[in-house]
Amino acid sequence: MQSYAKNLIYEHNLTDFDVFIACFPIFYTTFAEKSVEIKKNTYNYMIEIIEKYFPNLTEEQKKQFEALDALYRDWNSKINVISRKDIDNLYEHHVLHSLAIAKAIHFRPGTEILDFGCGGGFPGIPLAILFPECKFKLIDGTGKKIRVCNEVATAINLQNLKAEHLRGEDEKGKYDFVVSRAVMQLPDLMKIIKKNFKQKGRNALPNGLLCLKGGNLKEELKQYFKISEITPLSTFFDEEWFSQDKQLVYVPA
Repeated sequence: MQSYAKNLIYEHNLTDFDVFIACFPIFYTTFAEKSVEIKKNTYNYMIEIIEKYFPNLTEEQKKQFEALDALYRDWNSKINVISRKDIDNLYEHHVLHSLAIAKAIHFRPGTEILDFGCGGGFPGIPLAILFPECKFKLIDGTGKKIRVCNEVATAINLQNLKAEHLRGEDEKGKYDFVVSRAVMQLPDLMKIIKKNFKQKGRNALPNGLLCLKGGNLKEELKQYFKISEITPLSTFFDEEWFSQDKQLVYVPA
């Protein structure tokens, strides 16, 4: 490209502006081709990072996971659902992170799950895609984030999920499991959700809380030390991001 521009200058005595006008179609075409290539690579990565760990997805599930990128980018341009610096890491830092729960337990059909403090839909939406025969309720105290959850669910035809603008203290339903992503200190969370567990379970793992947490949890979990289970996410996933003190905490009801 540079030699082509130089030849134009020397052979035709053109100004830099003339060269820019002459070369613009070439620049634009090259940029467009690169953009398509980047988009294609991103698309392939979306598919590969999920299928790498969940190889038995149906075509419908693949389409639903694929659709999340455009949907969350669109909503993120209107509402700060995900850190704008992190939106390019949607599939690793948010979707796959949410699906770590599915590596610890395969929810049986009919299982009812509450996503407490769901934010923009994590971990609830990825889990609802993966477990279409389970029922998910997402709650959050921020109405605009609940709107995003419902709009995303509608857009991908996710029929086993509903999201409601509701404080956790006001949720009266009974569930097999509560899931969460570091919404608050675990002792405070357990005080709120202890009323929401069904007594009888249907899964291999007894009913309880499955919470994605980070950092040193020794002090936070000291009163649950004997009954809780802590699993580093690097046990499930080999991407470097998951080796950075990211854990799944299980506390039975």
